[in-house]
Amino acid sequence: MRDLLLVENLTQVFGGRNQTVAVDDVSFRIPAEPTIVNLVGESGSGKSTIARIILGLLRPTAGRVLYDGTDILTPDRGWNRIFRSEVQAVFQDPYSVYNPVYKAERVLKLVIRKFGLAKNKSEARVMMEEALRAVDLRPEEVLDRHPHQLSGGQRQRLMLARVYLMRPRLIIADEPVSMIDAGMRASFLNILLDFRDTHGISTLFITHDLSTAMYLGGEIIVLYQGRIMEQGETRGVMQAPQHPYAQLLISSIPTPDPRRRWEEDLSTGPLAEIELSAAMERDRCLFADRCPQVMEKCWGARPTLGPLEADAAVADSRQVACYLY
Repeated sequence: MRDLLLVENLTQVFGGRNQTVAVDDVSFRIPAEPTIVNLVGESGSGKSTIARIILGLLRPTAGRVLYDGTDILTPDRGWNRIFRSEVQAVFQDPYSVYNPVYKAERVLKLVIRKFGLAKNKSEARVMMEEALRAVDLRPEEVLDRHPHQLSGGQRQRLMLARVYLMRPRLIIADEPVSMIDAGMRASFLNILLDFRDTHGISTLFITHDLSTAMYLGGEIIVLYQGRIMEQGETRGVMQAPQHPYAQLLISSIPTPDPRRRWEEDLSTGPLAEIELSAAMERDRCLFADRCPQVMEKCWGARPTLGPLEADAAVADSRQVACYLY
């Protein structure tokens, strides 16, 4: 069976003279069966750039993205219309995506009209109300209001109602809960889980919040400076990370225990002891200047992403880019 989404050797370089490598030879897949894949990492790790490329908003410097076996940059207009209907986005800011002049009802009406989802106004109304209830919103409290009259959580769920109308196969959710209060985050995440289990909708969930990734489960991909450091089953990676960066990232999560001090520092490492030329070179492990277990060969060549050895402590389908393994 073909993968729903296949990202192959994706690279994105910005700038001319002083270039910035935002994404560096990234490859991963989302299978045909409904699932959730978490893309995590610090700010600047390339998460949102990957999302923009997958959505067709940015042409990559190298590599390609295949959706259901077809390159997303194909010039076929008919195929592009299908792609736009089957791949939907939910962005970070739950306010800026709306036109403040129009009421919430128009957000849903436009989708129904553009894709011919209803035969008449009464049928469209029924569809809108069903979509809102599917995301725990009351139609009578939402449809006749302007965006500024809705809370951040309501605005994000309105976007999910729009997605529900489309019944896509894939949602690209780029930091969708970072600007809504903690009380609404679980509700939003539960809707994504329900979409997967009830409607067969997969999600690429992009976040820097590891606790939300743990809640969603599925697969996880840990990015650092545009490269994949580790990937595998979310619970397994969170409970027993193998790459030193993943270990440091996960150990830095604050615990809700006032007796424990948050003393981990992600910036620790032997940077002061290395030459600047070595620190600027990309043909190496990019985490070497911060890694507490750095070795000489970490500076000499880029470690490849591959499965752990058979005798490793972790027996899942883990892949790690580290010379320790």
